[in-house]
Amino acid sequence: MSEYGIKPYSKAVVKLLKGVVENNDTVWSDILTYQTEIQDYISLMGLELILKKDEGFAFIKQRTIDDAKTVNLVSRRQYGFELSVMLVVLRQMLEDFDSNPTLSQATDKYVTAFEIKEETEMFLPSTYNKAKFEKELDNNIERIVDFGFLVAPKSNDGETRYKIHRIIKEKITLDDLLDFKKQLNDYDTSDQSI
Repeated sequence: MSEYGIKPYSKAVVKLLKGVVENNDTVWSDILTYQTEIQDYISLMGLELILKKDEGFAFIKQRTIDDAKTVNLVSRRQYGFELSVMLVVLRQMLEDFDSNPTLSQATDKYVTAFEIKEETEMFLPSTYNKAKFEKELDNNIERIVDFGFLVAPKSNDGETRYKIHRIIKEKITLDDLLDFKKQLNDYDTSDQSI
């Protein structure tokens, strides 16, 4: 500890407070070394360290207090309808990829904007403005990249491919998938907003 009370893992805590830390980050080894100390430190603020060594990333999330309330230190985003559907589709695509034994050699799932569009359109209600969706598709994909659920494009023969970041499995659980699909079905039959 320095004379200012700075801990050897302080830089790692600051990076974690800003967002997801990947295994290629300079503070990754500090997170692994000081995992217990980091957890003890951030737990004072109602936060929890989530470390996914096998998948190569770490982040913090808020612990829930009574009645599913939190301290509100970690920013929460409200996604619009289109983004929500796209996120659910990406989460489902990753789930399908992980459960397909023929793809067990690969560790990462890549998708194109066209694949995202095709899959998402299947989930949009029949009354939804699909022309508007297509017009805003690239902007929505960029927002998802900014949120960290897609990794910046990898070009292959002129085709842009995005890696689905595995953090999406932590942020959108299987229960969330089922709930959202039920809401989509209800939305399509009742013509009311989610």
